[in-house]
Amino acid sequence: MFNKITKLISTVYQNYFELGAAVGAILIVCIAIIMDTYMYLNACPLCIMTRYLFIFIAIASIIGYLVKRAKVLTRLLTIFFAMLGLVVNSRQIYLQNLSEEEIAMLAPNCGMPLETQIEFFGFYAGIMNAFQGGPTCAQDGWRFLLNFAEWAFVFFSIYIIASALKLFTSK
Repeated sequence: MFNKITKLISTVYQNYFELGAAVGAILIVCIAIIMDTYMYLNACPLCIMTRYLFIFIAIASIIGYLVKRAKVLTRLLTIFFAMLGLVVNSRQIYLQNLSEEEIAMLAPNCGMPLETQIEFFGFYAGIMNAFQGGPTCAQDGWRFLLNFAEWAFVFFSIYIIASALKLFTSK
């Protein structure tokens, strides 16, 4: 059983890397949306930014799958978006590990949805305001060994490593 799984992963990595990366990113976003809907979890602006970054990775990967000449560019884009994901999730993990006194001192920057912040403050200022985080972003919420932000950090790390290996080892 383990050999079959290993062989399947190897085949997908070698022959269908971009398609596998896109499907993985789309599944992550779909699972997050389903969990929000059925477990009544409220996504903070940092969580929404994380979802957008996974969507950007999926789009770049699909383009890389469809346009064979763009594979180098799309792998670089995947690495770029995954690095941004590491930054966003590092901030959220930092906020989640603050003490209650430190959380109480945070500005309520996560109080309004990301789209509203972008509409009200403009794109750059809205993203920066949401990135500052707040008490809502510091909530741990759901947990299965790790929480959402920690799992996203793991998946972004995997995207960086796999894309870099594929970029430097492919022919």
